[in-house]
Amino acid sequence: MSRAAEDTNRRMLRARDAMDRRYAQPLDVPALARIAHVSPAHFARTFRTVFGETPHRYLQRRRVERAMFLLRETERSVTDICYEVGFGSTGTFSRTFRGIVGRSPREYRRAAVAADVPTCFTMAWTRPHT
Repeated sequence: MSRAAEDTNRRMLRARDAMDRRYAQPLDVPALARIAHVSPAHFARTFRTVFGETPHRYLQRRRVERAMFLLRETERSVTDICYEVGFGSTGTFSRTFRGIVGRSPREYRRAAVAADVPTCFTMAWTRPHT
């Protein structure tokens, strides 16, 4: 790998690390490009080449991953989680969540809660008793 390619990868990693740390904050391409020390157009193009997705999609995915954890591990409302992870509206959150996960946040929470019940208990309750 050339020195220029290594430098480019380091710049993109620096921006991605910032996205991982500050996923709940408003981050836009110009701000991320400043972190990577490149122009916004170059940043967007190069980020997609290096990581296989746009910066916006990466940030959405990180937010949804965090929301998945909070939905599984807390009793907080979907609305509270939506705003905590950095989405500006519940509609955008739900649409994005469904697009990435394949089900709504509420459906995901119900399925995650059901999956937490040990199978030995569910089998005992669903088996015919004689």
